[in-house]
Amino acid sequence: MSQDRSPALEVALAYYRAWTGKDVEAALGHLADDVVCDAPAGRIQGVEAYRQFLGPFAEMLLGSELLAAFGDQTTAVLVYDTRTPPVPSGPGAECLTVRDAKIVYNRFIFDRLPFQQARANP
Repeated sequence: MSQDRSPALEVALAYYRAWTGKDVEAALGHLADDVVCDAPAGRIQGVEAYRQFLGPFAEMLLGSELLAAFGDQTTAVLVYDTRTPPVPSGPGAECLTVRDAKIVYNRFIFDRLPFQQARANP
């Protein structure tokens, strides 16, 4: 890894590579046990709840393209586009807070509308 990357970005990229590679357990290994995630569907608290949130999505993931990644000592931002069977383009962004090399907070942003439309029009 590049020496000019931030500590938070290093953790965020390892997490991203793990879940986009369908290795949910490795992704969860980058989270603090008491991680908090604010997502469009509501607040997720704790690594086990995060597993239930992330696992099904990672399993159906066909691909992901990292569009941008920035970070400093404690915060990283990832912007990406995902491809799944119901939605060919599902852009998302995560603003991750990292403490002691673990993600402690994730502000997860994505547009739910394409997923809702796919469910309504199978």
